[in-house]
Amino acid sequence: MALQEGDKPTWTFLTNHSHVLLCIAEDPEIRGRDIAQRVGITERSAQNIVRELIEGGYLTREKVGRRNRYTVHPDLPLRHPIERDHEVAELLRLVTVSPRAKA
Repeated sequence: MALQEGDKPTWTFLTNHSHVLLCIAEDPEIRGRDIAQRVGITERSAQNIVRELIEGGYLTREKVGRRNRYTVHPDLPLRHPIERDHEVAELLRLVTVSPRAKA
């Protein structure tokens, strides 16, 4: 059965970590609460995922005034053994956030 617009899926092909990374790649100055809203997780979960991505070397954070600006490091490999031969850049090219998903 196909999902209707506005329905929330019970499972997805990508993880919340990849969703957060995609949001940041699209908007390097995105706020944590906006990430949480777009991904459908709590703000605390979004903060934890950002922290893990930074600790893993996939992101760096720079303070710009009161805001953060993130840099994605697309040359790093994906983490799962099945995907390890592929880089973050490939994921970013494959999956871009559509304008419809922003609504």
